[in-house]
Amino acid sequence: MAFTVTPEEVGFSSKRLERLSQAMGSHVKDRHCAGMGVLLARHNRICYFESFGMMDIEAGKQMQPDAIFRIYSMSKPITSVAVLTLYEQNYFHLHTPVSEFIPAFRHLKVVKSTNGSDMELEELRRPITIHDLLTHTSGLSYGFETDSPVEDLYRNQLHDEAYYERSLEETIARLVTFPLVNQPGTAWRYSVATDVLGYIVEIVSGMPFGDYLQSAIFEPLKMEDTGFYVPEEKIDRLAANYAPDPDGGLVLFDAPANSVFARPPRLHSGGGGLVSTITDYLHFAQMLLSNGEWGGRRILKRKTVELMTQNHLPEMIPFEELGAGFGLGVRVIEDIAQNQILGSAGAYSWGGAASTDFWVDPQEDLIGIVMPQLMNNQQYPFGRDLRVLAYQALVK
Repeated sequence: MAFTVTPEEVGFSSKRLERLSQAMGSHVKDRHCAGMGVLLARHNRICYFESFGMMDIEAGKQMQPDAIFRIYSMSKPITSVAVLTLYEQNYFHLHTPVSEFIPAFRHLKVVKSTNGSDMELEELRRPITIHDLLTHTSGLSYGFETDSPVEDLYRNQLHDEAYYERSLEETIARLVTFPLVNQPGTAWRYSVATDVLGYIVEIVSGMPFGDYLQSAIFEPLKMEDTGFYVPEEKIDRLAANYAPDPDGGLVLFDAPANSVFARPPRLHSGGGGLVSTITDYLHFAQMLLSNGEWGGRRILKRKTVELMTQNHLPEMIPFEELGAGFGLGVRVIEDIAQNQILGSAGAYSWGGAASTDFWVDPQEDLIGIVMPQLMNNQQYPFGRDLRVLAYQALVK
C-alpha cells in the first residue's frame, strides 16, 4: 500500500477536502447508497481514505476500509493488462485475427438490415482482431441496447439465469452463434469482448483465466482480496449490493451470503466477474500510473502502458462521451472542455455496474477511487462528484 500522508504534504487542502466528505456523507444520509469507500492518492501516497455509511444494512455492519466490493466492469482494465502481458511476450500482435485462437470467429455473420425481429445477414468484410476486442469495435454487444434484434439474443440466451454456471469455453461457444451488430472496426459498442479476451488468455497461457490473473497480476501486486469469488473466511467482509427503490431509498439487490460471488463460479468473466477492495485496486491503478511497476514488481513495460492509455478510436468512430476516446480497456480524456468536468487531458478511467469508479491522472500524478454498491444507478454521480471535489481541493 502507498504511504498515508496529510493532504497538504501532496498538494491538497484538508479544508477543501471536507467538501468531499460532506458530499459523500450526504449521499449516504439521503439513502442514495448504503455506504462507500473513497480514496485519493498522489505521488504514490494515500492522502484521503474514508469509509461512509453501511456495508450491510440488514446485518447492521458499518462500512470498513477492508470491505470487499463487486467491481463488475472495473474487471475490464485488469483483463486488458493480462492480455498485454502476453502481447509483450510476442504471442500475438494487436492486428492478429481472433480466429487464430477461436476458429469459430472466422464464420461469424453480420447484421446488414432488420425488419422487426427478422435480420438480413452478410459476410465479414475483414476478420475481428485482438485490437477490436480491446477497443470494443468488434461488432459484439452486451444486450443492453434495444436497437437490434441481436440484443434479445444476448439477453435471453447469454445473460440468463445460468450465466455464471457456464465455463468461459461454453460461454464463447454460445456467443459465436449470434451475428455481429456491425462490421468490425466501424463502430464503438460496449460488449462482451473482454470475456472473449479472457478466453484467449486461457488458450495462450494454457492456464485457467483466474489462475493466470493470480500469477501475473494479483500476486505480484499483492492484491490479496481480488478474485472471482470471496472465500468463506472472508465473506463477512463482502458488502451487500443494493438498488434504488422506486418508492425511495434502497432495496437489497444481492446479499453477501447468497451472492454468486460467495462461491467459486464456473465462469471467470474478465468483463465483469471480479471482486476487490479499494486498496487492492489502488495497487493496480498505481502500477499503471508508475508506468507498469508497483512495489518493485514490473507487470508491463512503460511503452505498453503508453499504448494502452491513449485513444485508439479513429475520428470516424465516435466514443459515447464528449471529449473522450477509448484506449485498450480504458476511457481516455482528450478535451476537458468538451468533457465538461474538472480533470486533465490524458487521464484514463473506467467504472462498474455497482457504481464503482476509478481514474488515473498522469499529469497530476493522481488516483481517485470510489466504491459504492448500487445497481441500476441512473441518478447519483458518485464518480463525477469525486472528480470535481478532488480537483477543487488540489492547491499545488
